[in-house]
Amino acid sequence: MEGLRWAFGCGFWQPTRHEWLLAARCVQAEERERIGAFVFARDAKAAMGGRLLIRKLIAERLKIPWNEIQLQRTTKGKPFLANPVFTTIPNFNFNISHHGDYTVLAAEPNLQVGVDVVKTDFPGSRSVAEFFRIMNRQFTGYEWNTIKMAGDEWAQLGMFYRHWALKESFIKAIGVGVGFNLQRIEFHTSPLHMQTGQVSKETIMFLDGDQEEAWTFEETILDDNHHVAVALGKPDMFGKYPAQVQENTNQEPPKFTLLSFKDLISSAIAMAPEDLTCWENFQIKQEKPSRQHQMSV
Repeated sequence: MEGLRWAFGCGFWQPTRHEWLLAARCVQAEERERIGAFVFARDAKAAMGGRLLIRKLIAERLKIPWNEIQLQRTTKGKPFLANPVFTTIPNFNFNISHHGDYTVLAAEPNLQVGVDVVKTDFPGSRSVAEFFRIMNRQFTGYEWNTIKMAGDEWAQLGMFYRHWALKESFIKAIGVGVGFNLQRIEFHTSPLHMQTGQVSKETIMFLDGDQEEAWTFEETILDDNHHVAVALGKPDMFGKYPAQVQENTNQEPPKFTLLSFKDLISSAIAMAPEDLTCWENFQIKQEKPSRQHQMSV
């Protein structure tokens, strides 16, 4: 089984009544409740896309019927498959992320995996200089130098969010959550300029000043405003790769495939009767906040 990369344009999706009710029928009851609790339609669509991506992955790659898939969450909120199928693929890992207009998924049969997608945008009412000042502690001096040498303010923001995606992908891969000192990790990005659709794995990471050769980072530009980073690491977090896994990292990195809603539900089996309140709840949601909120510091 090979690694897999999927993206769903949740921000461009304007679900019809039929689509939303069908999607709601194809997720677990607790997932439906969680999605319904979102204040904004943007977030509900992103979360729904994420759940459908996970179920499609498990149904098609692990051959578990859609309606038999049991998803649970770790204490840190990360979804995982609760079905006992890991005898044949003991290190199967997947991770999802959503920001801006995309929900993305990365999956690997042998590696720890973390993925993060970010949208480059101006920081609301703050100036770029003030935004950078507030976020100062999240990056090392070397990283800030790379960010501020990128060009004009827009280019600097693009490099900022690129570094943020890299750090988040690593944090998600090792599963430590908040509280990890982001200055412990430093990224040396390469190439400095990427093209849309290009997948690069040249960027390297330093942990506590030492280069981490056993971690690989794939970077992709989905469009002019969205950057994705995928962290691939050893199963035992700070140990070494098994030899066969090390070899796999030298393969050509997979590209993100953009899926439609029809693609998302191509393997779906309804798990609940139609509930019109799901559509009524969704219809009254405002699309997004009137003022964009930045990532938490």
